Amino acid sequence: MAQENIVWHSHVLDRVQRESVNGHPALVIWFTGLSGSGKSTLAGALEQALFVRGIKTYLLDGDNVRHGLCSDLGFSEIDRQENIRRVGEVAKLMVDAGLVVLTAFISPHRAERQKIRNLIEEGRFIEVYVDTPLEICELRDPKGLYKKARAGELHNFTGIDADYEAPEQPEIYLDGSQSVESSVEKLLFALKNYEILPT
Repeated sequence: MAQENIVWHSHVLDRVQRESVNGHPALVIWFTGLSGSGKSTLAGALEQALFVRGIKTYLLDGDNVRHGLCSDLGFSEIDRQENIRRVGEVAKLMVDAGLVVLTAFISPHRAERQKIRNLIEEGRFIEVYVDTPLEICELRDPKGLYKKARAGELHNFTGIDADYEAPEQPEIYLDGSQSVESSVEKLLFALKNYEILPT
């Protein structure tokens, strides 16, 4: 098998050295929630807030990775799982690079999110659950996906004819009906516990 000939190569520079230069720990902030919950908006707003505070960040967004990294994947259950697996592996590499990685993915299954958590060193995976009622998500419907799902034009759509398994114990819980500003303030306050920001 090809895997037998592949060996992980440890480089001279490591995450600890990169963190020392950056002045903050590296970790993953994983936003999960229904389509239209506001997770991409919140992840983007948080990244901006961290950036102006001198934190080295990168945001992985669902649509963006499907333009390149995952452009060969469709939306079957298997393809969606592979999409999340790839994102998790990229996030792991970015943590090794010393970055604070923000991700915004529905990632509807607890088992999938747990697999990503298991990839990352303990204490470096922060699950953020953006809890927005389905009716609010449908009213927002920024891409018109709920309308298509209700009309039967889109199948296996999370929240309509596919399940979403909400996190049972997320590190950070956000009420998706609250303002972006108040949610970002809550996120920044919570992140002080992870030594990204001064207490």
